Amino acid sequence: MSRLLNYLTVFALTYSFYVVFTGASTSFSLALGALASAAITVFATPLLISRELRLADVVRAAYLVAYYMYYMAVAEVEAHVGITRTVLSRRIRISPAIVEVPYYVRTSFGMTLIAGSITNTPGTVVVQVDTAGRVLYVHWLKAVTYRPEEARRYISEKFEEFAAKIFG
Repeated sequence: MSRLLNYLTVFALTYSFYVVFTGASTSFSLALGALASAAITVFATPLLISRELRLADVVRAAYLVAYYMYYMAVAEVEAHVGITRTVLSRRIRISPAIVEVPYYVRTSFGMTLIAGSITNTPGTVVVQVDTAGRVLYVHWLKAVTYRPEEARRYISEKFEEFAAKIFG
């Protein structure tokens, strides 16, 4: 039963990524995606999963999918709209600064997810990571605060919530 769960999880993730990233909507493209996902699942599952999956692993995978849906649909769009407004504005109002952003996740994977998300979001770039002090130094194009906790709330709080659920 748990071996079947391994295959079903890989299939679900593969198929959901196919649907989201291709925008498949016709029955032919959905069927083709299911067929391709099934083939990938058969070959990839033994390579990707070295132990039996537990329910907690499936929940983490679901949070990963939810994170990317949030990131792609909300955070990226908001950031692009903000940067576009800034660029097209007659009066450019920026206040660039490097701010300290503390993080509280316990794993390096979680910290990497947060730092990557910040860097990939327009208007912010992680310029240094202090793992001992658990702080990210972020260049913020339109800084609204210099207080670390407030900056965290604006820049990375949502990313960190997902990272904690995905990586524990």
